[in-house]
Amino acid sequence: MPDKVYVITGPTSGFGRRTALELAKHGTVVLVGRNAAKLDDVRSSIEGRGGKAVSVLCDLSDPTSVRRAVAQITELGLPITGVLNNAGIFPNRPGTNALGWDIAYATNHIGPFVFTETLVPHLQDGTQVVFIVSAVEDPERKAATMSGFRGARYLSAEASTRGEWKPGGSKLPGGDAYATSKQCNLATVLAFARETPRLRFNAIEPGFAPGTNLGRDAGLFLRLLSKYVLSPLSPLIKYWTNPGTAARMITRILTDESDATGVYYDEKGRPMRGSAQVHDPAFNARVVAETRALLGTVHV
Repeated sequence: MPDKVYVITGPTSGFGRRTALELAKHGTVVLVGRNAAKLDDVRSSIEGRGGKAVSVLCDLSDPTSVRRAVAQITELGLPITGVLNNAGIFPNRPGTNALGWDIAYATNHIGPFVFTETLVPHLQDGTQVVFIVSAVEDPERKAATMSGFRGARYLSAEASTRGEWKPGGSKLPGGDAYATSKQCNLATVLAFARETPRLRFNAIEPGFAPGTNLGRDAGLFLRLLSKYVLSPLSPLIKYWTNPGTAARMITRILTDESDATGVYYDEKGRPMRGSAQVHDPAFNARVVAETRALLGTVHV
């Protein structure tokens, strides 16, 4: 049996891929994603460097697929040391999952929520559970507002599945869906940290990294510009990063053995504050309660 095992969602590109390779230096990595060929490629890369990895297929937008993946993970009988909810999308056009739910909200919030809550009973005391979030949830974050975001626009979990957001939001296609889903991630971390003190729940804002697969829906010119021009410059710009730098920081936090829980870290790995709304215990508890109630209405 391996001494340490790390579970990571979205490990096939960007932050996820680089972090999976970093985590493989610390133990066995369970790779969770929806593309079998890409998962095999990452697994082969890890094994080629002398590491160990296991692949598990999962579509984070589908709660049934998520529960099935968790069942497969627990059947492996591995001693899980850390869990990284990294998978996320930022579609620039409306879309829905098999249940008719907004695809960004389903993938970014509902999927990680179900994944974590289903896995929790099988985790050893002290296990580190980390969510990758985004500071664009904060309407007071100047860098985010300059980019066109207007903070999270949460009305309710049910409204979010319909792609309905608080009026007066962003004109960026997909901006409100992304910011709201990421606020719900952070709300989940803060509420779970209170609910389950035997585990450690923390969140990371990894910084803006041009050239990652998060912008897969952008035009070819913008993707090339981001990857080959902006990404190399990112370490020189405040709040910016690149996949390699972010992966090392994320790995450092995920492998940290301190008792820290309910902490929100910035791109440098330093504690930071999110929006006033998300830090309100009543609000983050409501997000969790409404998410559970929503899931209770469907057979998953």
